[in-house]
Amino acid sequence: MSKDKQILSIGGGGFGRNTGNLLIEKYIVSLSDKKKPNICFLPTATGDNDLYKVNFYSVFTKLNCNPTHIDLFKRSINLKKHIMKQDIIYVGGG
Repeated sequence: MSKDKQILSIGGGGFGRNTGNLLIEKYIVSLSDKKKPNICFLPTATGDNDLYKVNFYSVFTKLNCNPTHIDLFKRSINLKKHIMKQDIIYVGGG
């Protein structure tokens, strides 16, 4: 049975600041009903900051996810098609 869709808002913290404490990320992954959810990162305010994206991939790979991201300035994918394949969409702050 599929879970209802949700929007979860957090006020800071997370993999962008502290890759050692993954409580927020573990909770986000637990909201999906998938064993290995597809999670897509939209970096928004940080633009295409490479370190932020590297941290995202590092953390969510460890949490048994299939991470991807969408660059804001160098986009070369079909945005709608890619987003519709995701179980979790993580919109970053800055």
